[in-house]
Amino acid sequence: MDPRIARTRSSLREALFALTRERALDEISISDIAERAGINRSTYYQHYSDKDTLLADALDAVIDDAIGPEPPLTEQQGARILDQYLHHVEANAALYRKLLGEGGSATIQVRMSRRLQLILVQAFERGSPHGLVDVPTEVAAAAIAGSALATIRAWLDISPLPTAQVASGWIWTVIMAHGAIPEDGEG
Repeated sequence: MDPRIARTRSSLREALFALTRERALDEISISDIAERAGINRSTYYQHYSDKDTLLADALDAVIDDAIGPEPPLTEQQGARILDQYLHHVEANAALYRKLLGEGGSATIQVRMSRRLQLILVQAFERGSPHGLVDVPTEVAAAAIAGSALATIRAWLDISPLPTAQVASGWIWTVIMAHGAIPEDGEG
């Protein structure tokens, strides 16, 4: 990707997250995002057709940044990625409450779940999920992804919000209960 395009898209993603920390997503216009990113509306539309597309891209970029080039294979790698991602969720808790709540975006929820499933499938292909040898890889990945997202939703509903580190421990316990990721040194 052209570095200028990458910079513009990164600026738009950062502007969106900054604005959602200040006010509700429904109150943010494309003009607000463009202004915060330091571009004009026509430039915005050269990159994204609407706010939801930008939001989906921004959420994918957060996951990509956390994962890096390879899916996790060990508990230590998975825990590091989960911690990094949950710190982002914690910093943007109001946005994630809206997206993952009852009135949230079904499209975003499905996209997040599918994205997590693909990451898990890649990890499984590099090392068999322990304890799930009789379950098709895609089914195991879907079950674990659904459990992780449900745990994130439940965490976001707690007041006061426990730290990302606490939530990471809960989610990691759920993932390990499925036997999906090999212990360090295995696989």
